Amino acid sequence: MMKTFLLAFSGLCLMLPTTSAQPAPVAPAANPDKPATARPAQPARNARNTTWGLEAQLVYQVLIGELSARNGETGPAVSIILDAAKKSNDTRLYQRAVDLALESRSGEAALQAASAWKQAQPASMEASRYILQILVTLNRISDSVEPLRSLIESTPVAERGLVFEAVPRLYARASDKKLAANLIEQALAPFFIAPETAFPAWVMAARLRLAAGDSTAAMDAVRRAHGADRKAEGPVLIALDLITPQLPQAEALVRQYLSDFKDAKPEIRLNYARKLLGANRYPDAMNQLEISTRDMPDFAPGWLLLGSLQAQENQPLPAEVSLKRYIALVEKQAPAEEQSAGLAQAFLALAKIAEKRSDFAAAEAWLKRIENPEALMQSQTRRAALLARQGKLKEGIALIRELPEPTREESHGKLLAEVSLLREFKQYAMAYERMAQAITDSPRDVELIYEQAMIAEKLDKLPDMERLLRRVMEIKPDYHAAYNALGYSLADRNVRLPEAKQLIQKALEFAPTDPYIKDSLGWVEFRLGNRTEALRILEAAFKARPDPEIAAHLGEVLWSLGMRERALAIWKEGQLLNIDNETLQETIKRLGAKL
Repeated sequence: MMKTFLLAFSGLCLMLPTTSAQPAPVAPAANPDKPATARPAQPARNARNTTWGLEAQLVYQVLIGELSARNGETGPAVSIILDAAKKSNDTRLYQRAVDLALESRSGEAALQAASAWKQAQPASMEASRYILQILVTLNRISDSVEPLRSLIESTPVAERGLVFEAVPRLYARASDKKLAANLIEQALAPFFIAPETAFPAWVMAARLRLAAGDSTAAMDAVRRAHGADRKAEGPVLIALDLITPQLPQAEALVRQYLSDFKDAKPEIRLNYARKLLGANRYPDAMNQLEISTRDMPDFAPGWLLLGSLQAQENQPLPAEVSLKRYIALVEKQAPAEEQSAGLAQAFLALAKIAEKRSDFAAAEAWLKRIENPEALMQSQTRRAALLARQGKLKEGIALIRELPEPTREESHGKLLAEVSLLREFKQYAMAYERMAQAITDSPRDVELIYEQAMIAEKLDKLPDMERLLRRVMEIKPDYHAAYNALGYSLADRNVRLPEAKQLIQKALEFAPTDPYIKDSLGWVEFRLGNRTEALRILEAAFKARPDPEIAAHLGEVLWSLGMRERALAIWKEGQLLNIDNETLQETIKRLGAKL
C-alpha cells in the first residue's frame, strides 16, 4: 500500500512545473579605485530560494488534494488542486481538477474548474472541449451552442470536419434532440454556406435531425450534403438509414450513387441489400447481391449473403456455389480470428441444404467444421433434426437439452429450439405442453405465448389460440404477427370476416410492406367476395415474396375467376418452391386440379 502511494506521489511531483535556477551574474572586474561590493550574487540566491519554496508548496498542496480525493472528500480535493493549477498555470492540474469533479458527478464544480482553465488559457482547445461536454451533460443545451461555435472557429479549417463529425455523438444525450438540432444549426449558420465546411456541416445536420426523429428534414440535409460532395459516402450511409416507403427519395439517392460510382465501397451495396431484405423485398435484394458478386468477385461477405438468400429462396444449387465461394475466399483472405462467425453461418446453411436432400452424412460433415462457440445452439439443433429425420426424435431432443444454459437467453433459446423440432416433426401435443410449462415461468413473454398460440391452432384448439393471441396484443400492442395470425385464422375458417379484415389491416399499420400480411389481406378480400381486389393484392404479394402458401391463395383466386391456366402455372411455381407445403397440397386436391 505504501509503495503504491509513494509511486503515485512521485507521479504528482512530475506533474508540477519545474523552474531552472538562474545562474548568478558574473561579478565585474576589480577596480582598484573602488572598494569591492559585498555579496553581489545574493539577489539570485534569494530568487532561487523563492522558486523552490513555491514548488515545495505546490507539491504539498497537490499531495493534500490527492489525499482528500482518496478519502472521498472530492469537493475539497477539487478546490485544492484547482488553486494549485491557478498558481502554477499548469494544464495538467486544471485537467485533474475537472476530472476529479466529473468522477464525483459534480457537474457544476467541473464546469467552474473548466471555466477557470479557459480563463487562464484562452487558447486551450482542450478546455473548450471540456466546457462543451460538461454543458451538454448538464443538459444546458442553449448554453452549449456558443462554446461549440467558438470551438469550431478556433479549430484550424483543415480540422473542422472532425469537430462537425463529433457533434451528433456529443449531443446524443440531449433530452430534447429537436431543440438541440435547431439551436446548433442557428448558431453554426455561416458554416453551412462556407464552401470549406458546407459538406461536414450538412452531414452533421442530417445526423442531428435523424436523432431527433425528423426523417424528412434529415433527408433534406442529406440531399444538401450530397450536393456539396457527390463522391462522399457519408450522405449515402445516412440515406440508407432513411429508406422507407414514405421517403422514396432516400432509396433513389442510394441507387443513383451506386450507378454513378462503380468503384463505390462494396459494403454500401451490401448494406442496401440488407435494407431490402429487412423490408421483405427479396427479389430486389437478390438483384443487388448478384451485382455485388459480379462486380466485386473477391468481396467475401457478398457471397455469404447471396448464398444464404438463395438457400432461403429454395435455390439449393446456386446457394451451394455461392457459399463454397465464400468459404474459399475467407479461408484465403481473412485472419483466423475473423473467420469463425461467417464460416459458421455458411457451414450451417450448407448442412441444411444437404439435409433437405437427405444426405445426412454430408450435413454432419459440414456441422463438424463449425468451431464458433456462439453457433453451438444452431449446430446442435441441426444435429438434432438430422437424428429426428432418421427416426431418432428422442435422441434429438436429448441433444438439445444437453446444451449449457448459463444465461436466461440461452435457456430461452434451448426451449424454442426443442419446440421447433417438435413442431417440425408434428409432435404438436408435446410442443404445446412444453410451451405451457415455459409460460408458467415467464407469463409475459410474448414470443412464448405467440408460439403456443400457433401450436394450439395445429391442435385445433381454436378458442385457446384466440385467447393466447389476444393476450399477446394486450402485453405488446404493436406485435403485428398476433393481429395477422388471428385475422388470417378467421378468414381461413370463413368466419367473422369484417373483424378478420380489421385485424389484418391493423397488422399492416405496423408492417406495411410485409408480403405475408398482404397475403392475409388478399385472402380475406377473397372470402368477402371481392375477387378482383383479392387478385390485385395477392399478385403483388407473390411478386414481392414468391412463397408456396401465397401461390396457393393466388392460384385459387385465379381458378375462381376462370383463369385456370394461370392458376396451374402459379401452383407449379409454388411446388418448385416447396412441394411439401400443406396449404398448397390441400388447395390443389380440394379443387381437383391436375398439374
